Amino acid sequence: MRPVSVHPLVRFGAGAFATAGILLAGLAAPASAAESDQLWIAAPYEKNLQAGGAATPVEVGLYHDNDNFTVTDGRLTVDVSGLAGVAEVSWPENCAPSGTSALCSVAEVPVTGGDHTPQVRLEVRAADGAEAGARGRITYAASAAGGPDGTLEAPLDSFDTTLTVSSGPDLVLDGLDAIEGATPGTVHTVPLSVTNAGAEPAQGFTLGMMASHGLGYESRYDACTYTRTGDDEYAPMSRAECAFDRVLRPGETFTLPEPLRIAVAEHALRERLDVDVRPGGGATDIDEGNNYRILAVDAVNTADFAVRGSKVSGAAGETVKAALTFRNKGPAWIGNLGSGDAVALVDFTVPEGVTVTRAPAACDPRTLDGGYRPGRTGAPRYVCEMPYWVLEDAVRTFRFDLRVDTVVPDAKGLVALRPVIAGTSFPHDPKPGNDKGWVTVNPTPAA
Repeated sequence: MRPVSVHPLVRFGAGAFATAGILLAGLAAPASAAESDQLWIAAPYEKNLQAGGAATPVEVGLYHDNDNFTVTDGRLTVDVSGLAGVAEVSWPENCAPSGTSALCSVAEVPVTGGDHTPQVRLEVRAADGAEAGARGRITYAASAAGGPDGTLEAPLDSFDTTLTVSSGPDLVLDGLDAIEGATPGTVHTVPLSVTNAGAEPAQGFTLGMMASHGLGYESRYDACTYTRTGDDEYAPMSRAECAFDRVLRPGETFTLPEPLRIAVAEHALRERLDVDVRPGGGATDIDEGNNYRILAVDAVNTADFAVRGSKVSGAAGETVKAALTFRNKGPAWIGNLGSGDAVALVDFTVPEGVTVTRAPAACDPRTLDGGYRPGRTGAPRYVCEMPYWVLEDAVRTFRFDLRVDTVVPDAKGLVALRPVIAGTSFPHDPKPGNDKGWVTVNPTPAA
């Protein structure tokens, strides 16, 4: 069970920047049944230590799967015997060291998937005399009170952090404070700086920026190239790749030739600017964890989601084509760029007297109460998934083939928009009344 590096913008496609993040590889299918739970340790797979430099933080957390249980009294054992001659550790207050290990306390263990801060922060410094290339390892074990049997244990021999003594630049991004309440059509100045906190100079560096669809680069630099990315699968983005030849010595700070100014478009809503810095000349950054930041921009705007069904007629035995149409009436676009969740689900209850003989690939069959149903055809209900993004004028139609088994005059099937998370609403939608429609089979002709 290892942590793996992923990029927060996994949905942005191949143009997204590579950066270091931590994801528990084994948590793709968390337990949801009341009778099961599992304790996990979240720790970085590897870290670099600056030879003769400042300490490097190593953050470790405990988490469990099942929110049906309360898990407390977490006990994390940290074994640093593998660092002998390579590194030294400074322990936080919630750890009790004894020899080459320590027992760290975590009063309450949170459920995986939330926005939690690791509970244990070690400060690790390269040992005096340790040469570049020297490597050591920290190993972990953990237990906690809770779960179906009263005690949970993390899988043994599955979590460790490898530390390597290195010498090189450590570029640190700073600034990029969140912007809230932005007015569409305005321009904002964004503080941004790069500092070399390492022991070696950076022989030039590159700065990459990726702006979501509702943002634009008001200030442009000769050192940058600008491109647009996106296709039918990935949301449109604006990318800037900037190369600076300047040598950035230890302790020096770089700012852009003129302040970074970001335009907030008329269709902006929940936006983000992802920024990444990398040393040039093929050098390795000592700590990649501080090379990447996200500027969140929340604009005051709305996106009016709407849906409509259709009216179809046919004799018994005939097949008719019914259409469900989603429309974003704007003025804002919507992109769930962090979660990748669908912006909406189109929920269709099949009218009486007909059978679905063909359903779109994006529409999953369900039982009438919304449960799993095998087979693509003949279901009484279908849930159609929208993409994780829709433009400000997006229209998407889902077409069904319906066989008329019995002619039922004015047979109606509800078509409703709903969020992915049950029990929530669309906070951006100013007109929830048009989030429902009907498919009517064999409507009575108007008098």
